[in-house]
Amino acid sequence: MSVPKVVIVGRPNVGKSSVFNWLAGRMISIVDPTAGVTRDRVAHLMHEGDRYFELIDTGGIGIVDSDNLSDDIERQIQVGIDEADLIVFVVDGKTGPVPLDVTVSERLRKLAKPGLLVVNKCDSPKTDAEIHEFHGMFDGPLVITSVKANRNRDDLLEAILGQLPAAQDLEQEEGASLAADPEMKLAIVGRRNVGKSTFLNALAGEERVIVSEVAGTTRDSIDIRFEIDGRTILAIDTPGVRKKKSLANDIEFYALVRAQRSIRRADVVLMMFDSQETISQVDKKLVQDIQDGTKPCIFVVNKWDLALEKGMTSEKWSKYLFDSFASMRHVPVALVTAKDSRNIRKLINLAQNLYKQANERVSTNELNKIVRAAVMANQPAHKGNRRPKVFFATQVAVAPPTIVLKCNDPALFSDHWKRYLLGVFREHLPFKEVPIRLYLRSRQRTVDEPKHALDELRDDLTPGDAAIASEEDGDFADGPNVESTGVLFEE
Repeated sequence: MSVPKVVIVGRPNVGKSSVFNWLAGRMISIVDPTAGVTRDRVAHLMHEGDRYFELIDTGGIGIVDSDNLSDDIERQIQVGIDEADLIVFVVDGKTGPVPLDVTVSERLRKLAKPGLLVVNKCDSPKTDAEIHEFHGMFDGPLVITSVKANRNRDDLLEAILGQLPAAQDLEQEEGASLAADPEMKLAIVGRRNVGKSTFLNALAGEERVIVSEVAGTTRDSIDIRFEIDGRTILAIDTPGVRKKKSLANDIEFYALVRAQRSIRRADVVLMMFDSQETISQVDKKLVQDIQDGTKPCIFVVNKWDLALEKGMTSEKWSKYLFDSFASMRHVPVALVTAKDSRNIRKLINLAQNLYKQANERVSTNELNKIVRAAVMANQPAHKGNRRPKVFFATQVAVAPPTIVLKCNDPALFSDHWKRYLLGVFREHLPFKEVPIRLYLRSRQRTVDEPKHALDELRDDLTPGDAAIASEEDGDFADGPNVESTGVLFEE
């Protein structure tokens, strides 16, 4: 038996996504007064008591979609209902029953599946007397809730647990497996209509998200787990991004924020381009977000079958990309056709390789040999009458690989020489295709300061770089604390 699926359904604007986020304990689905915000199925694994279950949000039944995607939304809802082990039917306690509630009720009655009727938006106990109108609408216990007033969340969870099918050992094992951290989180980003959802469906092996020629179909960031060679990977499908000045409404603004947050969450980012379109300002903004986050990245050119028909070559597209993003020349390029699943497996293998590179650690002894040889081959230029000196190097973090160079004065080293040193690192260290952070730190110190240097380094690094390995402490701290000033150089 698989992990039970609890599917939230109802007409538009009854608060389904609010209930979903409320139960999950965090913002996952977009919540907005506009009807039809949720289009795809959005899932979250819950662990309550000794039970695992998958909570699934769906679009509003009966929605007339502004982009003519009503049939696609309906298909996603039906898949969720078909897979459901328990149906949570949400209605609006403020408005009372409406004809569309009755239509949904009649549809659900035919399923002979266990369910709950949730009368939402009952912000005050004064409104509870009006819920008698909903009695008999659905075969199952009735729970009164209010997300806004935080009423009866525990009662709803207890009712859900009470309606779940009996637990099986296999469910616990599968639930624990799903709850475990994935080996790699893979964000799929790009501007609108480049084929991100088609790519994700190819990974999932099913129509997990709506695929349409309508730009901006995906509005939520959707997490999908899949396994390759026994390894769990989390793929994050993000909404298509457009220029900020072109954001039509709050929904698209939320989508932009979710895309940026997905980049921050990811271990590897797949930056997707359409082989039939030129690189846009939106593409450049997304690449800048990836670079600012120092995330391993793959440039993925989708719809490559169409490019081949027009005589395009991989060399031309690669040159075009690297001319457009000169600081990202270390990023590998993948050519795929998502609709035919062409080169998808090779792309995932490449992403796993980048993830491995980003988490490699080099011994201090090996690193210093490489730095010493680099300095001998190309001495940094004097600045005035002062000569730049490198004393010591150590790797202090992974993901991204972070290297600290102890020197006499960081200001003496030109950007040109730092780029040269990063090129040497790429050539001789296992970081050929991932971003590297290089910190130059002064060796100036006072006798009275404590010996350990890493606490001060932690203060200067960004929160994402604070994972300093303790096994390197003794190598780095060969004397009193280093001066607090330093220069950060990233590639």
